[in-house]
Order: sequence, then C-alpha cells, then structure tokens
Amino acid sequence: MGTEDRGVRLQVYMARAGVASRRAAEEIIVAGRVSVNGVTVRGQGTRVLPGDAVLMDGKALRPELRRVYLALNKPPGYICSSSDPQGRLLALGLLPGEIRERMYNVGRLDFMSCGLIFFTNDGDFAAKLGHPSSGVEKEYIVEATGHIPDGTISAFERGISIEGVHYRAHSVTRIGSRCIKIVLVEGKNREIRRVFSHFRLHPLRLRRVRIGPVRLGGLGEGESRPLTEAEVDALLEREGARTPPPDSGAKPFRPRPPDKPRKELTW
Repeated sequence: MGTEDRGVRLQVYMARAGVASRRAAEEIIVAGRVSVNGVTVRGQGTRVLPGDAVLMDGKALRPELRRVYLALNKPPGYICSSSDPQGRLLALGLLPGEIRERMYNVGRLDFMSCGLIFFTNDGDFAAKLGHPSSGVEKEYIVEATGHIPDGTISAFERGISIEGVHYRAHSVTRIGSRCIKIVLVEGKNREIRRVFSHFRLHPLRLRRVRIGPVRLGGLGEGESRPLTEAEVDALLEREGARTPPPDSGAKPFRPRPPDKPRKELTW
C-alpha cells in the first residue's frame, strides 16, 4: 500500500488547510483542539483519509486548493498574531479583503518593529522558511537614539552570549553614527533589541527591508502585494529558480482602514 493510500499526516492536512505551519499544527494537536471523525486526537501519528471529518475547535477543516503568498510592509504598532487578548491592532487585518483564504504570518516582527513580513496559507512554505536550516537571510535597518559604538558592531559580528543565549549577526554594516544595517540568518526572538539593550542602546526604529531575495522596495506602510512565482521559487530554492530584481513590479494592495484609531507610539 502506497503512502497516499494511507492518507496524510494530520499536521500536514492542517497545514494544507491553511491553519498553521506543521510545527504549530503539532502544538495545536497536543493541546487537544483537533478531532478526527469525532475522536479528539493528541498524538502525532494520526493520518487523515479522504472523507474523514477533521475539526479544530469544533470547526471543519478542508485543504485549500489555492496557495497564496503575500508580502506586507507592517507598520509599528501592529501585532503578528491571529488574535490578541489586549485588543491591539493585528497585522493580519491589513491584508486585502478579497483574500478569502485563511492566512497566517511566516515568522514574526515584534509589536514596535516594522517592515517586510510574509503571509501565506501554505504550511510547507511557512515551515521551510521558519526553520533555522533554511539559511534565508533577513536584513534590517536599525536607527538608534544615540551613537552606536564600533565595539557593539564587532561584538555582534563575533557573537555574544546574553543570559545564556548566543546571538551572532551574519554581518553588520555602519550606515551612519546612529544607523546600521544588520543581516541575520538564524534570527532569535527579539535578537536585535536584546543585543542593543545589553549595550545600553535604544532602537529608535527597527525596520526589516529584505527576506532572502525579496526586498521591501517601494511598498508603503500597511500595503501588501503578492509574491511572484519567481520569488516563491527562489525562497524555496527550487531547481531553476532565478533571483528576482529588487522591484518585482507587482501592484500593491492598499491597506484597509484600522478598526479603531491608532494610538500614538512612544519609542
């Protein structure tokens, strides 16, 4: 009996349904939020066959036929999450209304950071880009409130341990006295902010301008655009993929009006 005759793993099915990446789907399963044919599943070995009824939080899941890949220029003051108990604005809410698929962010930008982030309903795409072994570069422009010493730059490039966690930038380039360009490969949670804080520096503005071959370009704050096929291929390093030019030429989606007035931010 072939693999397809035995169905697909539950977490794969959930990823194809646009719920989350495979890794996040595994956590949802362990939490007991998923049932197959009326039976709650908590283990990772369950396989789904055609015709099986799969529910998450009581709602039916079905694989989506269309794969959607969007690049968003996230403004500061938006959170990368599907919901927020504090009622903060969601980056997800900036996506165009004509997108009917269930979208989720690939990786994160923290609440105060801004710039390029991907949204998709393709769990395999999200899992590959989110894994440390992907080797996808992420480029940031960071402006500080004061002068950034050369010692901070060299320490970040050499690698530094802070509270038991090792941080190391792929490269750091000075742009000005208070501005640097940082390229990360294996980005850790709030890595740049933690390193800055360690050296008693305060980021005034932290903006991601590139993920792999995809650049932020002229995409306005709150705007999004579809990734081109060439960009998706390049991110996944498919055979024959070409690196797209800095400006893809894709027409941006204009942001939706926020659900409530945006609070003034204090840096």
